[in-house]
Amino acid sequence: MLLEQYREAIENSNIVSKTDTSGIITFVNDEFCKISGYSKEELIGRNHNIVRHPDIPKKNFKLLWKTILAKKTFKSTVKNRAKDGSDFYLNTTITPILKESGEIAEFIAIRYNVTKEIELKHALQKQEIELERRVKEQTQELQELNRTLESRVKEEIKKNEEKQKILFMQSRFASLGQMIANIAHQWRQPLAELNLTLFNMKKASIRNNPKEMELYYKKSKKITKNMSNTIEDFSNFFNPNKPKKTFYISDAINNALHILERDIEKSDIKIKTIFKKAKVKGVSNELTQVIINLLQNSKDAFRINKIINPEISIIVSKIFIKNRSCAKILFIDNAGGIEKKNIEKIFEPYFSTKHPNMGTGIGLFMSRMIIQKSLSGIMDVENFKNGIKFTIIIPLKGVESRCMTV
Repeated sequence: MLLEQYREAIENSNIVSKTDTSGIITFVNDEFCKISGYSKEELIGRNHNIVRHPDIPKKNFKLLWKTILAKKTFKSTVKNRAKDGSDFYLNTTITPILKESGEIAEFIAIRYNVTKEIELKHALQKQEIELERRVKEQTQELQELNRTLESRVKEEIKKNEEKQKILFMQSRFASLGQMIANIAHQWRQPLAELNLTLFNMKKASIRNNPKEMELYYKKSKKITKNMSNTIEDFSNFFNPNKPKKTFYISDAINNALHILERDIEKSDIKIKTIFKKAKVKGVSNELTQVIINLLQNSKDAFRINKIINPEISIIVSKIFIKNRSCAKILFIDNAGGIEKKNIEKIFEPYFSTKHPNMGTGIGLFMSRMIIQKSLSGIMDVENFKNGIKFTIIIPLKGVESRCMTV
């Protein structure tokens, strides 16, 4: 009965299918039918490529089969086509289920619908092109200014303020998509573990081994509890109604490290922290968001530059600048640094050295704005040794004026 409840929980909250070793569908749940537009009768007995999108290269599927036939788990974001011809995107985890002899019995695929996030990214890219076009038009207009220069400048300032509001809005949507992707990532591994645990529980039941069943039952409870905690962590992170209040910088940083814990472990990144107790006033989640942006940028740089021993150091100290007491945050990595010609541009909106599919180019712009507008601080960057160093200076609790560089 309990095993059936777990099975129903997974099937009701995910898109699930099973195939035999030849790729013939043997099971689909209602969520799979709903998103694909096919009925169970139309799917069961057919090859799984019934939902394959023609845009996807054949080499992708060769890699998929090579991985799962080697008894390994395959993970990817896959573009599919529904019965009515519409496209949908799924974060997919395919796990081989083995017989006691070690041979593959079948394949089970657990998926999450990320169509909205992908469409949001495409929409942001289109908006980027549109904004670039508008900037070119405005540049031409500025060249034609004459006696109406003053009034036209005021008009442009107003437009730029509106653009900034739009940028902040887009950054919020981008962060939301990023957080949803993080939730999906945080859940992939435990779901695979839960699936395997339930399978082992089933085998223990068949063997009538109550001790082993109890062991797997407790393990399942622990996995589901951790998954529940993940949802609470992300819900608290995105609470929009949090007022400004004093908080320890170390708490905001540790929250960021906790949210990206699985990503950091998966990427074998060594984190070094030295925290001096320092309280500032603002919204803790906003500083957490800044640290998340920096961590993700470093993680991408480690992968792109193929860094063998990736390291990040985060140091919090107290300093005095012109008799003002401030907190200083140093974020240092060894990811190879940034080209000199680009170092001055990285805080500009929509500037990115990454592939367009890896980011929107507004993360660092938004991070600096949070530090300046929300925390009355400053944020600078420089190449440091074999990586990059971000310096953030924020006035401590009780310091009214901004901390400025000497």
